[in-house]
Amino acid sequence: MPPRAPVWSNGELLDLIAVWGEEAVQSQLRSSRRNFDTFGQISRAMIERGHDRDAMQCRIKVKELRSAYCKAREANSRLGAPPKTCRFYKELDAILGGDPTTVPSTTVDMGERD
Repeated sequence: MPPRAPVWSNGELLDLIAVWGEEAVQSQLRSSRRNFDTFGQISRAMIERGHDRDAMQCRIKVKELRSAYCKAREANSRLGAPPKTCRFYKELDAILGGDPTTVPSTTVDMGERD
């Protein structure tokens, strides 16, 4: 079993979120299902910011952040449920808030039809 990577600091996570949230990065991630090259770019940007994280570490952490955000958002969509949040919810909402893959499915009442 490979050695575990060091725990991500708040500064690293904020830098990862900043890089991940860049429009060019988001555009690349939306345009391709095979996006390991994009995570390589994210890793290089992290190295430029002084963090030693490889593409796989960045990919895994982005997936973890997305999952935590989606769970909190889904919990918040339930009527009467106490509000939930996750670490960096506000920052993640700026990235994922308009992403149709993160919005819980709901039915919409279109009212009366003519």
